[in-house]
Amino acid sequence: MNKAFTKDTDQDEDEEINPSIPPIKGPNYITPEGFERLKNEMEWLIREERPKVVETVAWAASNGDRSENGDYIYGKRRLREIDRRLRFLTKRLEIAQVVDPLQQKGNDQIFFGAYVLISDNEGKEQRFQIVGIDETNPSEGKISWISPIAKALLKAREGDHVTFMSPAGKREIDILEVSYEKTD
Repeated sequence: MNKAFTKDTDQDEDEEINPSIPPIKGPNYITPEGFERLKNEMEWLIREERPKVVETVAWAASNGDRSENGDYIYGKRRLREIDRRLRFLTKRLEIAQVVDPLQQKGNDQIFFGAYVLISDNEGKEQRFQIVGIDETNPSEGKISWISPIAKALLKAREGDHVTFMSPAGKREIDILEVSYEKTD
């Protein structure tokens, strides 16, 4: 078959760049830091990354035969990835509802943006912050507000005992501390 009639991508054009982020069915809550991070990534892609790749593709195209030109093929693929990511970021930023956790300062009840210290049945303590879907990073202690543990904790208070279903089964935890400023 002639290459002119084959699709050059490995992914569907409308496929989102990060399939681990579920589609939004309600508000897309995000902290000011998370919003700024997404905005900075978008600006970096537009101002720095995309122009470099466009320059490389233009140079590679000027070299002649494009069918075996690795710079051209990789560059076009990278441009599609960048454009897909830009569409994704644009959609996420358009529907974002920025919630500043510092507005809750002094509150012992758990809401979006709270830093929570919990203890499980074995006495193991864990600290995390409840953040937006786009900010989730378990290795940094940031969990999504739609995760099972966060849903169970929302509106609970310091000293409460909470039971919830996790992917590993039923868990019971005690809330030791709630704050809205990073204490680490």
